[in-house]
Amino acid sequence: MTTQSTALITGASTGIGATYAERFAQRGHDLVLVARDKARLDALAQRLRDERQVAVDVLQADLTNQADLATVEARLRDDARIDILINNAGMAQSGGFEQQTAESIDRLIALNITSLTRLAAAAAPRFAQAGAGSIVNLGSVVGFAPEFGMSIYGATKAFVLFLSQGLSLELVPKGVYVQAVLPAATRTEIWERAGIDVNTLTEVMDVDELVDAALVGFDRRELITIPPLHVAERWTALDGARQGLLADIRQAHAADRYRQQA
Repeated sequence: MTTQSTALITGASTGIGATYAERFAQRGHDLVLVARDKARLDALAQRLRDERQVAVDVLQADLTNQADLATVEARLRDDARIDILINNAGMAQSGGFEQQTAESIDRLIALNITSLTRLAAAAAPRFAQAGAGSIVNLGSVVGFAPEFGMSIYGATKAFVLFLSQGLSLELVPKGVYVQAVLPAATRTEIWERAGIDVNTLTEVMDVDELVDAALVGFDRRELITIPPLHVAERWTALDGARQGLLADIRQAHAADRYRQQA
């Protein structure tokens, strides 16, 4: 199989990231795998080298650590072979807002927002200059559903959606594809790490099915891919309503409903 390009995948040791690694290796892509667990990364890398005859590099990194994050940024800026970034690393929230500590808030935002944004920013200039490249950001349906709870986690995923939409407007004209993938509950270790028993959740999607659906959206060059959404028109209607709202905002004066005395 002829190697097409190289994909850098964060959070690649297990779950969604590891499955992306397997699928891109099947497609003939070389890989750069990023995660904290080097033993798992090494085992996955060796298996993919043996089974798929692709080149696989391992970068052990904790993306909440500034030095580690800078190392991955440098690889994205300097390695011209990398033309796909899968921004998958993330963590969930355990407990409600009142139970959060300053440390847990900082770590959640550092991984779900800061590292994702900085890695996209490291790759985007080179991709734009080349007129090619793909940035895939893993969000969540929780990002537009505050009713699900997990308010800080949901807010980080709302950021991922907004950022992806904005990047698409800026980068698509320059030849760079941006995709936001919005899973619902997926059977991965993220739940256990957050202290949540995944078996207490209903209708949890298997990770293979999630990634395969996301790659259908990737191949179709969708901006927003929501694998569990059965009626695509629901998203179209929601986005249309948002644009209608923007069209109705005239900012020179307050709306009449705010200019009347109670």
